[in-house]
Amino acid sequence: MNKIIQPLYTTDCGQAFVGNSLDLLDTLPKNSINLVVTSPPFSLQRQKEYGNVVQELYVDWLAQFAKKVKDVLAEDGSFVLDLGGAYEKGRPVRSIYNYKVLIKFCEEIGFNLAEEFFWFNPAKLPSPIEWVNKRKMRVKDAVNTVWWFSKSDFPKADVKRVLAPYSNRMKELLKNGNKYYTPKMRPSGHDISDGFDVDRGGSIPSNLLQIPNTESNSQYLRYCKIVNAEGHPARFPKKLPEFFIKFLTEPDDTVLDIFAGSNTTGEAAEENQRKWISIEIERKYSAASVFRFINITDENEIKSLYYRLLNENVFNVEIKKTQSRLVSIVQNSEDFQLLQQAQE
Repeated sequence: MNKIIQPLYTTDCGQAFVGNSLDLLDTLPKNSINLVVTSPPFSLQRQKEYGNVVQELYVDWLAQFAKKVKDVLAEDGSFVLDLGGAYEKGRPVRSIYNYKVLIKFCEEIGFNLAEEFFWFNPAKLPSPIEWVNKRKMRVKDAVNTVWWFSKSDFPKADVKRVLAPYSNRMKELLKNGNKYYTPKMRPSGHDISDGFDVDRGGSIPSNLLQIPNTESNSQYLRYCKIVNAEGHPARFPKKLPEFFIKFLTEPDDTVLDIFAGSNTTGEAAEENQRKWISIEIERKYSAASVFRFINITDENEIKSLYYRLLNENVFNVEIKKTQSRLVSIVQNSEDFQLLQQAQE
């Protein structure tokens, strides 16, 4: 980093920062990030606790971040942006803000659209209530647009790292290809060769990612309950950033999330041996995100660590996954006072 800014905490692979991404992006070296994957506060009509921006201002607001992301992104790097859908206020008509974001990022900022993805969450609740539940004029909105942007025409990517399991039909074909298909030209013009029945470890995934968002009893949520903290209200499932981390980066590459929330991206990166940087503007959410990285089970120790991270004068707390006792984290008398307060 060009300017020394201390992270709130560090792990074996990553650093979690508290602050405004617009400021912190300026401290990162140019061309230093291999992947930015994030889910910003969506453009919704109702204000949410996590700070969404009204639709009229949203596209320009988000573009500020995209310009700085482009500067820090490696030439073969990628920027993956998850955006939920929205309706126009008081009307059963969809907002096209997410498509305006796409056009602005490509035509004005200079990104390429490498590919569009769609995240289907089958567990998503019906909304908005007025049009879906009450009047029954619209169906459930269960798909987010996920734009994969790149700086160059050929960003780093390897589909072999994200192959999907073969279907039962394909497994049967691989066992006995002669029984199930004959190499020939199809009516569609596709030439199905005799190499079609070779086991390549899995099938190429589509750009429709079916991932339920059903987190309910994770360590993160259990520990939030212990310290009486509300979990971040807009978490995406770990499998979503994990797909792009595996697809678009290699071990030891650096992954950045500029709207980190509960730091699901950091957890996915850590588990896949990628370096990571998270930036979250709300200290309470960044402090609670540490629960994704600790191996502490004692409730008093969990509380003490959390209260310490809430202290605005505390930074650079080192977290090791192998830690099982708070004594390896506690570094001064103030920490012991916090521990005593947690026990009372």
